[in-house]
Amino acid sequence: MNSEEKFTTIEPTENEVVETFFFDTYAFFEILQGSKAYETYEFAKIITTKLNLFELYLGISRECGSDYAERTLEKYYSFAKDFDQEVIIAAAKLKNFLNRRDVSMTDCIGYAMAKQLGIMFLTGNSAFECMKNVKFVK
Repeated sequence: MNSEEKFTTIEPTENEVVETFFFDTYAFFEILQGSKAYETYEFAKIITTKLNLFELYLGISRECGSDYAERTLEKYYSFAKDFDQEVIIAAAKLKNFLNRRDVSMTDCIGYAMAKQLGIMFLTGNSAFECMKNVKFVK
């Protein structure tokens, strides 16, 4: 199996009911790798940031090369939303509060944005496991 084959692309059926989630980078990788735990979210409506897409592109380009990374970026780019000043402030406060955990700036921004939008933050990052507004899937 070449490195690109470990990532899958599945399209929803016509009658599929979808929920909206904020996808952190972890969620993207799990879905692209065909994780059974993330099958439920394959057809979810996605919201993310360009920061998450940067992390996704970087990881895929390292694992599979830039051609596949560019196709993946193109596929998900339209789901990236900008964040405002309130998200920046909330994310900085969260990062400061969680200073003993290994939580990235991107994760904090994503969590704050999900909370602002009233949607669940989809992740497998254990730093968020017991937090409100998180759909933790491992």
